[in-house]
Amino acid sequence: MAIEKSEWVRDARATLMNAEIDYFRVDRSRYWLDFVVSTTMAYTAAAIYLLSPLFSIPQIIAFPFAIFWLYRSGSLIHEVAHLPNREFRSFKIVWNLAVGVLTMAPSTFFSAHHRDHHTGKMYGTPQDPEYVVNVFKRGSVLGILFYAIHICLFPAFAFLRFFLAPLTFVHPKLRDFTLRRLSSFTLNWNYERNISRLDRKTFAAVELLCWLRATAIIVGVVVGLSDWTRIPLLYLLAASTLMFNQMRQLADHHFESDGDPMAIKDHILDSCNYTSNNFLTWLFFPFAIKYHALHHLFPSLPYHNLKSAHQHLTDYLPSDSPYHGLSESDWWTTASATVSAR
Repeated sequence: MAIEKSEWVRDARATLMNAEIDYFRVDRSRYWLDFVVSTTMAYTAAAIYLLSPLFSIPQIIAFPFAIFWLYRSGSLIHEVAHLPNREFRSFKIVWNLAVGVLTMAPSTFFSAHHRDHHTGKMYGTPQDPEYVVNVFKRGSVLGILFYAIHICLFPAFAFLRFFLAPLTFVHPKLRDFTLRRLSSFTLNWNYERNISRLDRKTFAAVELLCWLRATAIIVGVVVGLSDWTRIPLLYLLAASTLMFNQMRQLADHHFESDGDPMAIKDHILDSCNYTSNNFLTWLFFPFAIKYHALHHLFPSLPYHNLKSAHQHLTDYLPSDSPYHGLSESDWWTTASATVSAR
């Protein structure tokens, strides 16, 4: 007898929860090792890229390495959003200071909207902050071009958002609008986040640090500590790294929602796992986040256990479980289907 659509999620969760191995145990040393290695490589490559003569061989070679490692280090923001606050407070603080503030991409501008993306109330609706088809029209060349331009302009928005942050305190209504509509790293401008009293205090502290970072870039050029080329070089680095992230998002899901809220089981079915080891999948999905459907099934599952947990489910779930149908062949096939007309 085939598994009912409403039952397979419970079966999958029970299968993993009752496993002999605790797949939910977090290896702290793994998090710190991946963070230190990725961030060190990112800043080393970025330093070579920024300090080498313009269009020199070292700069050209360092550029793709800087993008790769910055993207990898920045991808840990996803883990910061899901890690328990108390147990991983130090990791979150260090990641934000070393990566979030310096790249002007703090986790406070990501965590809330990412959690909203996981909810049945928000997922797949026009307000979903990570449902990329909300940003462009499928099958439209102009829509895809608009999407690319949107990505290229977003670093300018992020920089101005922090550089002009002190002005947002001029009036309470301006401050409230800024926090709700201009304080999330999403290309979907329809998204509006909820703001608590604690959020307001946290945002003020983070904005101060990011404002100092943004101001330092400008002041460094003005007083002659950096050449004027530093600004376009940084911008190119930021836009290219963001492009990597947005290209990955093209294949996180099938994007088959009709705009109405979806039950958890349905948005899991709308998500993808990639089990192949082809180059593009490896490139766009660091830290095993290629098991995106599994992540939506178990949001708190540590990234370093996703592969083994997927194998456990594959081995023990019945052959007619819909979970087996969540695997996709490669990034290109899914991404090309995303941008094509339905």
